[in-house]
Amino acid sequence: MEDYDEFLHWAQDQGVELNGILPRAIPNRGIGLIVTKPVKANEQLLQVPTSALRTIETVRPKVKKALPKGTKVHAILAAELALDTPTCKYRLWNAVTPSRDDVSTTLPLAWDTALHAYLPKPALTLLRKQQAKFTRDWAAIQQASLDASVTRQDFLYSWLLVNTRTFYHESPRTAKLPKDDRMVLQPVADLFNHADKGCHVAFGPASFTITADRAYDEGEEVYICYGKHTNDFLLVEYGFVLAHNGWDEVCLDDAVLPELGKEHKARLDERGFLGNYVLDAKTVCYRTQVALRLLCAPAGQWERLVFEGEDGGEALQEEVDRLLVKVLRKYRGVVERTIHELEDIEVGQAEQRDMLCTRWQQIQSLVNQTVERLES
Repeated sequence: MEDYDEFLHWAQDQGVELNGILPRAIPNRGIGLIVTKPVKANEQLLQVPTSALRTIETVRPKVKKALPKGTKVHAILAAELALDTPTCKYRLWNAVTPSRDDVSTTLPLAWDTALHAYLPKPALTLLRKQQAKFTRDWAAIQQASLDASVTRQDFLYSWLLVNTRTFYHESPRTAKLPKDDRMVLQPVADLFNHADKGCHVAFGPASFTITADRAYDEGEEVYICYGKHTNDFLLVEYGFVLAHNGWDEVCLDDAVLPELGKEHKARLDERGFLGNYVLDAKTVCYRTQVALRLLCAPAGQWERLVFEGEDGGEALQEEVDRLLVKVLRKYRGVVERTIHELEDIEVGQAEQRDMLCTRWQQIQSLVNQTVERLES
């Protein structure tokens, strides 16, 4: 932890204030922030002055000038990181960021592309968008007249660090930028791990502050919430999944769409109900109910159900539930086969395949819970 001790001294010299929290190694989970004394609800844990942030405004002018006009802030910050030297101002901060091996092992954008086929549909969709962003930003770097060369792997590493460790921040200078360009890096705060519920994060003109969402005992880890994200999102954007995630859900498109005929799909599409079918730990979404009712109700009744608010009665709902159980059982077989394939293949790293298996097992569990609830 010597690197972290030196980093904290540096951060405090920049005006960062810690109250009762310190970084500690968490078994099997890297580094997290641990409470070193009893903390009360709403007690301030961390304050990071705006002057300590790493932003578009702190990027060296020669780096910004070297990049093409219109280059995204994400790419500019990543270029700055990639060009940092061992003696730069941020060297102690850089020393505690995740290693290249950590990044390449956990984040799907850096995986063997053969593994991408095993991502759940929402994760793969998000990854494709991420790939497009990286391709755009790498093209900007290739056009730049930088003093030093930056390889694609150098830039990918820095780009993923920015992607996983930035916070949203708005200032008078950034208010005119698109929202996804209002990103900053901040010391110490980037050590907080994520939970589906966490401490309160706020920012103003002078500083970021993080305050306790509840009372904590000495030795507990404190978290922040990166957002109300599913585990598919967390996997692609941050390289992990939560064991307990109240915002998690399962996409049912691959379960429901094969049950629909061409005319069914056309009618659903015309009325804005084709696809985006999901379930979570408590319920199956309304869109799924609409699609399955189309298979169970006469055309005229289905129209009234959708547009006039009729509930269709208990008998119809029981028929829809029976069909849903049938659909979910069939999909459960797809999930099980995917898990077995991942256990047998040797593509990529074992840790990456294990992560995918864990995600599919979570999907399997949510599907099983729904089937049990409907059959009870």
